[in-house]
Amino acid sequence: MVYSKKFKENALKKILPPENRRIIEVADELGIAEQTLRNWKQKLDNNRNLSFNESVSPVKLNIAERYSLLIESFKIKKKNKGKWLRENGLHSNHLALWEKEFEYKLTNKEKKLKTELKELKASKKKLEKELLKKDKALAEMAALITLKKKAEAIWGDEKE
Repeated sequence: MVYSKKFKENALKKILPPENRRIIEVADELGIAEQTLRNWKQKLDNNRNLSFNESVSPVKLNIAERYSLLIESFKIKKKNKGKWLRENGLHSNHLALWEKEFEYKLTNKEKKLKTELKELKASKKKLEKELLKKDKALAEMAALITLKKKAEAIWGDEKE
């Protein structure tokens, strides 16, 4: 996976002072492997070139990078947005497209969850109905066994 220079820098800022967050925590947050972060940190510690890719196309950014850039864009004031877009090699239509993409994914996820919930409720209702039926049958059998024992106690065993 190819990560942009900005993404690598932001990731390293989170694990280095002053934030000093745990690598595992940052890796989970960004959706990348822990070892990738460790490698970037080791290269930085050894003063080697991290080989940041300056010209990563916005189309090739992974979903975590898109999400972080989209969130970051909401924090930027309108008058500074053009400068910020140029610094990140983006156009305003990228942000609009990503916003629609996330909205679409969330809407589909929500629809899927609602459908699943409806199916689970129907299944639960069916199982409860079946359980009630079995409880009634069990109670009936217990009553019959009790009556049989009482009848045997009163009149004796059929074999006698």
